[in-house]
Order: sequence, then structure tokens, then C-alpha cells
Amino acid sequence: MTFLQTNSSNGVTLSKRIVFLTGTRADFGKLKSLIRITQTSERFDVHIFATGMHMHSKYGKTVNEIFKSGFKNIYMYINHDEIDHMDRTLAKTIDGFSHYIAETRPDLIVVHGDRVEALAGAIVGSLNNILVAHIEGGEISGTIDELIRHSVSKLSHIHFVANDTAKKRLIQMGELPENIFVIGSPDIDVMFSKNLPSLETVKEYYDIPFANYAIAMFHPVTTEVESMEEHARNFVDALVESEKNYIVIYPNNDMGSDAILKAYSCIRGNERFKIYPSLRFEYFLVLLKNSEFIIGNSSAGIREAPEYGVPTIDIGTRQSNRAKLPTVIHSDYDKNSILAAMDKIEHIERSGKKSPKHFGEGNSDKLFFGLLTQEEFWKINKQKQFQEN
Repeated sequence: MTFLQTNSSNGVTLSKRIVFLTGTRADFGKLKSLIRITQTSERFDVHIFATGMHMHSKYGKTVNEIFKSGFKNIYMYINHDEIDHMDRTLAKTIDGFSHYIAETRPDLIVVHGDRVEALAGAIVGSLNNILVAHIEGGEISGTIDELIRHSVSKLSHIHFVANDTAKKRLIQMGELPENIFVIGSPDIDVMFSKNLPSLETVKEYYDIPFANYAIAMFHPVTTEVESMEEHARNFVDALVESEKNYIVIYPNNDMGSDAILKAYSCIRGNERFKIYPSLRFEYFLVLLKNSEFIIGNSSAGIREAPEYGVPTIDIGTRQSNRAKLPTVIHSDYDKNSILAAMDKIEHIERSGKKSPKHFGEGNSDKLFFGLLTQEEFWKINKQKQFQEN
């Protein structure tokens, strides 16, 4: 099996080798600051295993964004085809990543969230006696995502969580408190960076003509795949009927995404819609910060939008167990319910201030780096035991 490598190590002898596994534009945004702070240090030899949606031209081939970020030691692996079978994607990712780590021999594997790629990374790491660190475990959401996230946590040795609530959940799951570190959500590091582009730059780059707009992101719910076509049609019908301007971003590639893309076909050419397979993470943040609201069922509506004070219309069950915040209005899949939520959103006072600090201070990268430089961190036991409460 051949892996594609670029910009190999500069020959400096480094103490620990770290592999970050990323499969989507979303988890790359979460990992970006952590990759940068470690890869720019001579203490660590940092590699990136890019797979999943990153490698799919249909979804914008976002591996290009990893290259554009200036990172090195990037390995690219195609783990899926057009068949909607998450189990086969999991199996193929395990096979590819297993061969990769046999060559790379890392000291630490870092995975994020609740995707099958993260599960594959945790399985391979734990079965090969390699330390696995899970970013943002202990979260709850619903659908298959939550099952995957908790499975990844149980296969991981180290947990970097967003807040004390997540830490408590992991302890409830039998994880050792001393192996759980609260560092916040790493995307906050990027959200409030002084290096974000201007709104004018972003609009020019993506040819966005709107003065005012909302962001629409609707992902498939794998446990409701039989109803996905109807739900997507209702979503699009509500957007059209609202007569607002929208920046629409493709769904992730879970089972049911084709039904959503089919629904989007009827708004192509509509001057009130700009549709993109993907957006650069920093550019997306600028658009989100300046939007009227975000609508759909993306975690961005629950995590990032409230940090900017941007209202959210959260549709359906995908985020149903996430934090309940005053700027988030929940809606059913019914078109009239979605339109009613749009009416309510008009009355939400937008302060422009951050929500309470549920997800950290924007220094996750520094906290992460500090822990990795401690000798005791690398002595964490790979033989896990269930911790009785």
C-alpha cells in the first residue's frame, strides 16, 4: 500500500512522533491550532493522515486546505467510494491507517469527535499499543454520532475535553479522572484570532453579492435515512419561501447526503442562493460572524454561532441533546415549523458578545502543548481499567 507524503521532516531529531487523523473540514478546523503549535516546535515530529471527505472532489477535496495551511508531512488516503455504507468506510479506514502507522510508528495518535475515521484511528491505536488522545469526548448529541463518540472515548487513553461537564460524563463512563484534561474547544483558538480575513476579502473570494444573508447547513441523520428526502425537501422549501439570501454549504458524506444534494438541485441558479461544497475554515468563521443567523442541524449552530452571538435555528434531532442556549431556537422538520422559527429569530436580541465560556478561553493549543511537554504525560498507562464511581 502506498501513501502519498509531502514535505518530509527536516532531519532534526525529535523526541516524540504525533499523528493527527482528520477526515472532514469540521474536524480539521478543530485540530488546526493543535497541529500548528506542535508542528512548529522542534520537540515533536508531527504528521497528518488526511482521509474521508478531504479526499472527495464532490465535497470540495478539502485536503487542499491542509496544504494551503502550510502544514507538512501530509499523507493522503482514500477510504470510501460512492456507496453509502459507513461500516465499509470504517473497515477500509482501519486497513489503511493500520498500514500507515506500521510505517510511521507514532508515539501518539490524535483523533477528534464522532466520525468513523476517528473510530478507526482509536481502534488501530489501541490494538497496536499506541497512546490515543481524543479531542472533545464526553459530548452528547444523538443519532449514531453519539454512539461513535463514546466508543472512541472508550478506546482512547487520553481525553482533551471542552468543559467540566464533558469531563464528568467521561468519569461516569468509567474513565480515569487523571487522564482527562479540560482545554476548551480548539476551534475557539481560531475563532477569535486576530488573523482572520476581512468580510470584504471573503465575499470577493467566494463571489458573494449579498449585503445580508443567513448560512444554511443541513446534514443527514443516519438513523432517519428513510425520511431524509422529505426532510431535505421541507428544509429547502422553507428557505425559498422565506425570501432571504442564503449561503448554502454541502452536507457531510454520511448516508443520506445524496437526498440533501438532490433537494439542493432545485435552488441552483436561484439568485438568492450561493451553494458551496466547502469553505475555508477561517473564511467560514468570518461569514458566520457576520450572518443574520445560521439554520439547519450543524454543530456550528450550537458551538460556534453562540460564541459570536449569532442566532441559530436548529432543525430536527441531530443536535437535540446539545447545550440549550438562549440564541438557539429548535424546530421540527415540518416546513411550517421551520418558518415559525424564522419568525421567532427576528426577535432575538443579538448582543455581539460571546456566550458564557462553555468551550474555553481560546488557548486550547497552549494548554495542549503544555501537557505534551510534560514527561508524565507520555507515561500514561496504555492498559485501561474501568474506574468504579
